[in-house]
Amino acid sequence: MCGIVAYIGGQEATPIILDGLKRLEYRGYDSAGICTLQDCRCEIRRSEGKLVNLERLLAAEPLAGKIGIGHTRWATHGRPSETNAHPHKAGHFIVVHNGIIENYLALKESLQAAGHVFKSETDTEVISHLVEEKYKTVPDFERAVRLALAELRGAYAVCILCETEPDVLIAAKFGSPMVVGLNPEEYFVASDIPAILSHTREMVFMEDGEMVVFRDGKAAFTSVSGEPLEKKSRHIDWSPLMAEKGGYKHFMLKEIFEQPRAVRDTVAGRLVEHEGDVHLETVGLSDDNLRSIERIFIVACGTSWHAALVGKFLIEEHCRVPVEVDIASEFRYRKPIVHENTLIIPISQSGETADTLAGLREGKARGARILSICNVVDSSIARESDGVIYTHAGPEIGVASTKAFVTQLVALYLLTIRLGRANGSLVKEQGMEMIASLLRIPALMEETLELNPLLEKVARTYMHASDFLYLGRGINYPIALEGALKLKEISYIHAEGYPAGEMKHGPIALIDENMPVVVLAPRTESYEKVASNMEEVIARGGRVIALCTAGDGGLQQKVEVAIEVPECRSDLVPVLLSIPLQLLAYHVAVMKGTDVDQPRNLAKSVTVE
Repeated sequence: MCGIVAYIGGQEATPIILDGLKRLEYRGYDSAGICTLQDCRCEIRRSEGKLVNLERLLAAEPLAGKIGIGHTRWATHGRPSETNAHPHKAGHFIVVHNGIIENYLALKESLQAAGHVFKSETDTEVISHLVEEKYKTVPDFERAVRLALAELRGAYAVCILCETEPDVLIAAKFGSPMVVGLNPEEYFVASDIPAILSHTREMVFMEDGEMVVFRDGKAAFTSVSGEPLEKKSRHIDWSPLMAEKGGYKHFMLKEIFEQPRAVRDTVAGRLVEHEGDVHLETVGLSDDNLRSIERIFIVACGTSWHAALVGKFLIEEHCRVPVEVDIASEFRYRKPIVHENTLIIPISQSGETADTLAGLREGKARGARILSICNVVDSSIARESDGVIYTHAGPEIGVASTKAFVTQLVALYLLTIRLGRANGSLVKEQGMEMIASLLRIPALMEETLELNPLLEKVARTYMHASDFLYLGRGINYPIALEGALKLKEISYIHAEGYPAGEMKHGPIALIDENMPVVVLAPRTESYEKVASNMEEVIARGGRVIALCTAGDGGLQQKVEVAIEVPECRSDLVPVLLSIPLQLLAYHVAVMKGTDVDQPRNLAKSVTVE
């Protein structure tokens, strides 16, 4: 989730690239850099932190040249620093990159054995060295790039310059976004439309496995292997604000639809499929440390607390370690019993949540190990933890969390596999099965997102209700809580989530013909129990909206609305169920005219107690 901008043409490149990076800063803000070429010589400016730091540097040390590449970084491999900032240079070759190179360690070791010296901790630097190595035997810039790209495994969008060919720019993509902007005899490349919309509205959208070479005022599109391609441009008629939102009406909707990509990024480079295991590069705990854990506390607030509840089900079932889930604002005041064999897992999107940070410090003072899950690199919680699992959701603009929540669920699933394999609770074959199911989830999420038109119709039917009830069992009970929270925080409708079995202990008194009841009823081990609870709602006139497994015809005949989600492994069902609940809340809020992205009284990051 980084931002790339490149330019080749008759204008000075630096102002164009810098303006584009400003419009892409939502994609990353850990560091930034620009490289331009002039007279067969490159110059690079890089700085840690937000783009304003690079802007100051360029004011003091300007860059000239009519061809250049720029980057704003969201750190994945390597901490935020000037050294790890892009562009990266090896020999005559300069690279910016968005994505994750899964086989970078093997490539790096091979290149080091061939005499290459690396300066950064990033996977990106491997690309520049690999092109340099290929160029030694095939002294042709374009061919060397093709040979290098053929060896990369993972996701990439790259722009590459060569000092010895100062009028050539090469760009390619696989698994990461890239768009090319066209003007007569000048071209723009970017990770997203907003970066270049002020310069051109004629865009070519690159597909996976495609490459473009800009030379002599022309653009030649080919596959990475070299087959020529005919690409047609599209005229983009978006306003600048629409462009920032990717054409979506609200950031929240954009982020809901980004979730398959976010999950792919969160798992990328971390799955060791043939071992049924997970590589968590910054977890900070050895196998011996993980085997010594006797008890786990997961500490979080709000939506992250709901993710924590799912994590309890996952870890206790697969790792056989007792887990307690605490609301962070309560944890520090109840004198928790922790010791050196206790693991505390703080979960926070921002990494700055005050109550969660306080809970971390309380546990640390009592001798516990700390392994955090958060979305912002080098945040306070990440810095103060023994280890961290970063969710690669990218910046989340909408206050109501969507993609950050789903990637937290996936991070907990990854941790479950790693812990289970380390302590022996999961054998290799079980780990392989879990990983295989996880790899299928992004495609199933995309299929689930196709329910959007149906959810809009459902929202129109029920938008005037004054109260909603959400029911679920087992690992899906926390998703009922999350669905209710989403509705209440953006539509201002009163909504409550309950374990379905608790309905008889009070909430059933509220059910009448005016009460919509959202029942999470996928085909899992608790299906029959949930179906029985649903019958109790129907018998009292409640209006049931059921989320069920595709093909559940028997259930569809009994409820007002059946929303079918694809079948998947039961411990990954929460990921799929989250999507229709987010869409339902979104559409109800839009129809009621509330401020979806910035609901009243709420803040994105709660940094005060």
